[in-house]
Amino acid sequence: MTDPSYRGQLLVFTQPLVGNYGVPRRTRDAYGLLKHFESERIQCRGIVVGDYAAKYSHWNAVESLGAWCAREGVPAITGVDTRALVHILRGQGSTLGALGTQSAESADVEWADPNALNLVAQASTPRVRVFNEAGDVNIALVDCGVKNNIIRSLCELGARVTLVPWDHDLMGSAAQFDGIFVSNGPGAPTMCGATIAQLRRAFAAYRRPIFGICMGNQLMGLAAGLNAYKLRFGNRGHNQPAVDLTTRKCVITSQNHGYALDDSVMPPGWARYYVNANDGSNEGIRHLEKPFRSVQFHPEAKGGPLDTAYLFAEFVDSVRAAKAAGTAAVGADDEGASASAASASA
Repeated sequence: MTDPSYRGQLLVFTQPLVGNYGVPRRTRDAYGLLKHFESERIQCRGIVVGDYAAKYSHWNAVESLGAWCAREGVPAITGVDTRALVHILRGQGSTLGALGTQSAESADVEWADPNALNLVAQASTPRVRVFNEAGDVNIALVDCGVKNNIIRSLCELGARVTLVPWDHDLMGSAAQFDGIFVSNGPGAPTMCGATIAQLRRAFAAYRRPIFGICMGNQLMGLAAGLNAYKLRFGNRGHNQPAVDLTTRKCVITSQNHGYALDDSVMPPGWARYYVNANDGSNEGIRHLEKPFRSVQFHPEAKGGPLDTAYLFAEFVDSVRAAKAAGTAAVGADDEGASASAASASA
């Protein structure tokens, strides 16, 4: 519920009994991040549950699910046959919905399509923030709706994490970053024109590692020249199989996305990286020469699986290697071109 990727959506829980564990206390870790939540607030627009447990029982709980929703102004409904509802959603795909106390026929519903909104702009940080200031490499984390555990995972690997807004001028401050990480996020990737433009500039000029996950994969693909399309159902859950096309090994991954890249024809210099073993959809791309790659799944998923946690370590290791080698953030020719472009626009 606190994952920013769910922003603007109604969540339907298929687990019959919901709420029996309650809501944990807002404890923070060594980096100032909430330990048991993926962001500072509930991100979804509402929840639908089958059987709500009004009385909770857990050693770390401090309030009920209902009290938490009420305190944050998020509507919730119970007594719904959620499994029958999911059958409908599985039959017709992701569907606009509304919560109300009247019948659908008599209610005057003002439908709002979240895919028509720039949800990334809503979920992103409004200002630059720094975590783990003593880290030995400085990674720019482009916040498209980042989860706390992504920040935590990079910090635990020893990196200084500079969280920047979704439309931050990356190339204007490229020299201070040893690597760039593009996060997950909600909604349609095509709404993020500013991020795509920044990444396109980075692909042309930046010489250090770039890595993206989930929405980051889609934005990097769009910047590279691919198109994105909406999946009928989306790939969600903790058991999605993805095949690494460089090793042919299959990993079990955690996913939550409604869009995918069309990788039927790859742009020059780019290759498919991972593919979904169920539906054949794209699960990642990589550059054939430059240290740029991305995956559609979540290697850092708090609830697991941890099959691909090594990808974060590989990224941070590559950032350290580039720094140790003295790799310039921007090539000399690109610096000159950027300066000329800036003079022309001025």
